[in-house]
Amino acid sequence: MSATPKKSLMLFAGRSHPELAEEVAKHLDVTITPQAAYDFANGEIFVRFEESVRGCDAFVIQSHAAPINQWVMEQLIMVDALKRASAKRITVIMPFYPYARQDKKHRGREPISARLIADLFKTAGADRIMTVDLHTAQISGFFDGPVDHLLAMSLLANHVRAKYTDVDLTVVSPDSGRTKLAEKWADTLGGCPIAFIHKTRDPLKPNQVVANRVVGEVKGRTCVVIDDMVDTGGTIAKAVEQLLAEGAADVIIAATHGVLSGPATERLSNCGAKEVIFTNTLPIPDERRFPGMTVLSIAPLLAKAIHQVFDDGSVTSLFDGEA
Repeated sequence: MSATPKKSLMLFAGRSHPELAEEVAKHLDVTITPQAAYDFANGEIFVRFEESVRGCDAFVIQSHAAPINQWVMEQLIMVDALKRASAKRITVIMPFYPYARQDKKHRGREPISARLIADLFKTAGADRIMTVDLHTAQISGFFDGPVDHLLAMSLLANHVRAKYTDVDLTVVSPDSGRTKLAEKWADTLGGCPIAFIHKTRDPLKPNQVVANRVVGEVKGRTCVVIDDMVDTGGTIAKAVEQLLAEGAADVIIAATHGVLSGPATERLSNCGAKEVIFTNTLPIPDERRFPGMTVLSIAPLLAKAIHQVFDDGSVTSLFDGEA
């Protein structure tokens, strides 16, 4: 007896960011697989899928916003349920990789929590991980399997290029560690100059930064400050203030992940930036938005990458071979 195996794409979504999941489903022209998901009184999470998943190519999307541990656990439980229900391949889609800042040991007796996250999903049954703009590229090596590292730079840069066509731009890295990314941004924007902010950070005091001086030509120019994430907004707000003090004409903030914890919204809206641009890898509710904020959708990029993975195509081709 012989049979030709059929490929079946099924999309599954956690409860943290349903708007993004629905948008991805629309671009893929599929429906999100129905599920029963709820919390017990003591906080335990239960998930059961209401359709057969046997032999499917499963894509499980979850945005790890606050409360981050709840949504990580929910996605792990979803992966476990799919593995036990005989899904053929399970791809975990985490637009924002949780615990990405804990990717190495700065001192003794510290964890490498980004590696722990990869181990947890591998143990749960994930075959592949898809994520957007990792804090450091080395994290892709923590997972024992394929990792599709998608880049939001073209989405953000194209918005800046289209909106600010008649001004002199300078791409600014908020620290010396992101100058390579700044160079790629500069090439995308037509060869504009780059600068970076020399700063110091106390490792014992997270989210507190002292900006020292600007290295590069910014006077009279519109500066585009780039970063992978904005959490409390302290780093980026100080960078904007420093640039304006150095004579920048305007400052634009462009970052992939809008974590926006605590005082972030107030800091960003009052720091003097002309525009603050994020993608919707994480949900940004109305109360955290302000008139100068622009949120671009990452859903088309995720959908294209899912389509390439399902068709055994090339994800790298989506980024001109640079991913």
